[in-house]
Amino acid sequence: MTAAAILIVVSDPVLRGLVDRVVAAAGVHAVRSADPSDRRVWAGAAAVLLDAAAARSCAQRGMTRRAGVVLISGAAPDGAHWEAAVAVGAHHVLTLPAQEADLMAVLTEAADEARAGGPRGAVVAVMSGRGGGGASVFSVALARAAKEALLVDVDPWGGGLDLVLGSETESGVRWPDLTLAGGRLAYPALRAALPRVQHVALLAGSRVLAGERAAGEIDPQALSAVIDAGARAAVTVVSDVARRPSAATETALAAADLVVLVTPADVRSCAAATATAQWVLASNQNTGLLVRGPSPGGLRPIDVARIVGLPILATMRPQPGLDQNLERGGVRLRGNSPLASAARSVLAVLETKPHLESPGEVAA
Repeated sequence: MTAAAILIVVSDPVLRGLVDRVVAAAGVHAVRSADPSDRRVWAGAAAVLLDAAAARSCAQRGMTRRAGVVLISGAAPDGAHWEAAVAVGAHHVLTLPAQEADLMAVLTEAADEARAGGPRGAVVAVMSGRGGGGASVFSVALARAAKEALLVDVDPWGGGLDLVLGSETESGVRWPDLTLAGGRLAYPALRAALPRVQHVALLAGSRVLAGERAAGEIDPQALSAVIDAGARAAVTVVSDVARRPSAATETALAAADLVVLVTPADVRSCAAATATAQWVLASNQNTGLLVRGPSPGGLRPIDVARIVGLPILATMRPQPGLDQNLERGGVRLRGNSPLASAARSVLAVLETKPHLESPGEVAA
């Protein structure tokens, strides 16, 4: 497949003819396949056009979440179409011929990006398996361990990710200040507007300890634009996601190349993580565990993985002095500390563009 090729998996001949007409008008190269079983073709396409049947098939095969997936329908989409779109992580659901112009714009933009040859940055979402499980701390650790990162606070009910990073006194744009009228964000402008600590740019909520009003619900369209801007700029995007279903939560999970569920190694945490995993997997099958020790009852990481039903991404011993650091300047990574080692392990998994399948085994 060439760098600018569009992958088309549409079985209905009438719908395929409509798609071919748009592809020809857009002047882009396309490859047609009856079965997208080759993961390299799936990942390397500039965009992927699917009908509902193909979308369900791809979701069942566990195709990695990626940008540029479009579900095409020949009639107004019904519940089955939307379920298929969510399952495969489609970014657009378009009806032909009514939305031919929209499809042409999507294809042209995707082909232009592919011709530019710029790699996309990895996107990872972090969530606690239970309340207070440590997702915010690990999100900051991942961002600090990356070469360059965009750290996004997707938990408006948390204590504020800037307190964990140690950037609460830094000036810059936060969620209540961000107004998007549609379209795409230019990452250099976004990065310049955000508070930064070394190589980490942070989009956080309100500084409630400074008397600011709470940010409230996050606009999922704005969140999608922010994540996409960071990924297009080839930086690592880390989202700290609230442990409750919402439009923003589902947006962050669906956009992620990898979801990390953080859980301590105790029975109650495993029970909570199991319940959380059930609805997280509906948005993104590529989900794995960070298991935090120690275990008061002797649970091994492999026991936790089997209970929750997810593969292990990394394990972590207690981080010495973590509570004191959080009170005095935020998370810091040092050498081979447990937090630094776990963050590097997850980033290493992320670089392999993983497809997670085997609960109880360490992902590689």
